[in-house]
Amino acid sequence: MRRLPPRPRAARAKAGLLAIAFAFAIAGCGTESGAPGGLSAPGATTGTTATTGTIRAQKVMQLTRTHEETGMTLLEGPAFHPDGGLFVVDVTAPPGKPKVLRVDVRRKTVRAVHTDGRGAYTSAQFSPYDGRLYLTDYAHGEIVSLAPDGGDLRTFFAGEVDGARMNPDDIAFDEKGHLYVSDSRGLSEGAAHGRVVRIDREGGKATVLADGLAATNGISFDEAYRGLWISELTENRISYLRLGEGGEVASRHTAIRVDGGIAQTDSIAVDADGNLYQGLHGRPAIVVYDRHGERLATVEVPARAEGLESATNVAITPGGTKAYMTVSGPGGGYLYTFDALGKGTRQSNGG
Repeated sequence: MRRLPPRPRAARAKAGLLAIAFAFAIAGCGTESGAPGGLSAPGATTGTTATTGTIRAQKVMQLTRTHEETGMTLLEGPAFHPDGGLFVVDVTAPPGKPKVLRVDVRRKTVRAVHTDGRGAYTSAQFSPYDGRLYLTDYAHGEIVSLAPDGGDLRTFFAGEVDGARMNPDDIAFDEKGHLYVSDSRGLSEGAAHGRVVRIDREGGKATVLADGLAATNGISFDEAYRGLWISELTENRISYLRLGEGGEVASRHTAIRVDGGIAQTDSIAVDADGNLYQGLHGRPAIVVYDRHGERLATVEVPARAEGLESATNVAITPGGTKAYMTVSGPGGGYLYTFDALGKGTRQSNGG
């Protein structure tokens, strides 16, 4: 048996989270449905306090608690619906517990919109083609879609791509509604089998655009839809894929090397000015870069916030600069807010 090189703790942690989510998804345990019980909004004010290179995020509200069945909670998404609702997924929610949540950020309320006994959903995005909410089921290698109210579950894509099943993590839509998926194959083995897969908007054709990647995670178009930013979790790097007119990869290079320490690169969002918001798994913070790779700021959760270990993702209000980040750990799953450096667009919904 080949001996695998040791992997950083954060990579093992995320692989473990997804493995546990998968185990509980297929076990079919639990039947309870409905919104999380007993959670209350702390009433903290939104906004930011900035120092040199640092943006202090403020707590909005708690969305989830650690699940007894899985021993954890991990919030991802988030994505704004055109009506202003913010949709978030809980990756490790057991069967029967809310797996897709809708947050009213003004009223500071949260409600469940979908649960099932199978999926382990790691991202959410609304399609510009049909308006449905698309979810990546990491555990089963599928992409499913829902009506905005959480009903009408459909399997959009399932099966192998070039002879191998995907571990789909995040999604980016182009302007015509075709999907670009970060396939995190190889994460649990510590091998560079990750891919970027393009799926046409009808779900009939899947094409591998790039492979040999180190646990592909975040994926987002740049502000002009000329290329894709992708993060590789186990190498702590962000690569840029320049696209041709037909959506094919014209070139590929390493664009940014992230000095994350024990933390690793998770999901990516891009604002109207082309700035990148790189989520971190293993540290409750987000690092912001411009398109040239210059580090502009670090968004930090206040030091007094205990039990929070990751800030996986961010969404910026469309046309505005109010940003909302998903923060998770043993202390539960939370929504924090800060003022982004640029305005929000479709690509400002990370993953």
